[in-house]
Amino acid sequence: MSFHLFQAFGVELEYMIVDRGTFRVAPITDRLLEAAAALPGASVDEEEDPEHPSSIELGDAAWSNELAMHVLEFKTANPAPTLVGVAQTMHSHVRKANALLGQFNAMLLPGGMHPTMVPDRDMKLWPHGYSEVYGAFNRIFDCRGHGWSNLQSAHLNLPFQIDESADTPEGEFGRLHAAIRFLLPIMPALSASSPIMDGRPTGLMDNRLEVYRHNARAVPIVSGRVVPEPVFTKKDYDATIFQAIYAALAPHDPQGVLRHEWANSRGAIARFSRNTIEVRVLDVQECPSCDLAVLAAITSAVRAVCEGRLGDLAELRTWGVEPLHNILMSVIRDGDRAKIVDAAYLKALGYPGAACTAGELWQHLTARSLAGDAALHAEVKPALEVILEHGCLARRIIAATGASPDTATIERVYRRLGECLVNNTPFLG
Repeated sequence: MSFHLFQAFGVELEYMIVDRGTFRVAPITDRLLEAAAALPGASVDEEEDPEHPSSIELGDAAWSNELAMHVLEFKTANPAPTLVGVAQTMHSHVRKANALLGQFNAMLLPGGMHPTMVPDRDMKLWPHGYSEVYGAFNRIFDCRGHGWSNLQSAHLNLPFQIDESADTPEGEFGRLHAAIRFLLPIMPALSASSPIMDGRPTGLMDNRLEVYRHNARAVPIVSGRVVPEPVFTKKDYDATIFQAIYAALAPHDPQGVLRHEWANSRGAIARFSRNTIEVRVLDVQECPSCDLAVLAAITSAVRAVCEGRLGDLAELRTWGVEPLHNILMSVIRDGDRAKIVDAAYLKALGYPGAACTAGELWQHLTARSLAGDAALHAEVKPALEVILEHGCLARRIIAATGASPDTATIERVYRRLGECLVNNTPFLG
């Protein structure tokens, strides 16, 4: 079944599994999924390895593995007709997973990166089903680095319908892609949650995105400049992005193991196999209520642009990659306090000024767009106010750890993030 714009939503949240005692990552996702498969109501697809399932469905959500053995993903089992209630769904599954992890003396930890993980020591690839894909990635890109092994994100999937006989920029895909790519550079201002890497603050608010944008350096076209190219039809997207990626990968992947649309690692990727665009630039937050606040703010702004209530789509399509990439780089560094000084960008989004911070821009955008969905606005308002008033999670983490924390201080703060995940409450230091 396919959906028109904003008729359904797919949400995916990734978390680390860590040892409760040592606080190091615990590569036991396979053991957790095996235990989850035995829960009442759990189901495993018949194509899965029954001894080592990579995914299970449990009511309204699915649990699945990722490339690294210490990462677990929760996702809506089916497209949700509204974002209302998704935070509560995800939180209920977090609690189920944490209960199972107790037998392994482990727990889930939120945040875009583990602050003290040593990838060369701690990284373990998923060795079971689908391992030929992970093995191909590892052979080509060497997945031991932070950019493959230490990054947890929230993914937002927004649907479109497409008539290939009338595949034009004015169609649903063209409108959605134009809106997402234009707003993409400022999305991490809401979601940055990874200020600490290798046991120290780096000065960046979003280290996860910084390492992500470099993780395919062996074949740079795979991630490009993170901001997608200005293409607004399926035909042009295939020619400009997919075919360029497949051609560049071919010498490294002669069997074509990676010749699939998911090999595209831009910050938003078209998934024509299921007619969605998947937003991938968002760090996971401290709890599902904060994740859904971020997703609601982004979705409402994208919808306002798509529907012509905010900006001019024809003008937004004229923007190339470089000016948007420049804004993204500023946001990776400074998060909500990134200075947006591109007056044309601000004007395109109806901001009444020539300069502002990214946080101020989001206050403007949410005031213009989110209030139109009263039920969603009411649900996410408390968490969104924390983000808009106190800054992105990365900023709140650094306020709690200080600029030069020792390992004990970092661990103490991140254990508090783990408590926020259990209680589904925002982190305030």
